[in-house]
Amino acid sequence: MRLLLNLLWLVLAGFWMFLGYLVAAILCVLFIVTIPFAVAALRIGLFALWPFGREVVKRPEAGGGSTLGNVVWFVIAGWWLTLGHLVTGAVLCLTIIGIPLGLANFKLIRVSLTPFGRDIVDVAPGRTAAFG
Repeated sequence: MRLLLNLLWLVLAGFWMFLGYLVAAILCVLFIVTIPFAVAALRIGLFALWPFGREVVKRPEAGGGSTLGNVVWFVIAGWWLTLGHLVTGAVLCLTIIGIPLGLANFKLIRVSLTPFGRDIVDVAPGRTAAFG
């Protein structure tokens, strides 16, 4: 089932959202000091490309540096990537087949707004998750 959802996701939303994250990464590389943000954009972009079977977890040891990074990220790229997830999710929810993909898009908003202090991990075998 994960493979089917991921393939459907790739065609309808994943590839396009990945391109958005790729543009964000390229813009962050242009300004040398924001290269760590480019790495975060690529990490999230790869997650947005093939999300089912993985999930985002908060790192308990994340501190003030992550908070500062998230504020800068929001200004540079977070708000327009979040807008992309909102629009894509709303459009996908217009069809019955697209509803699970639209909901998954809405769940990606959390990591697109605040990527620092979070890890992307594989869902344990045998564990079911609505989105992971």
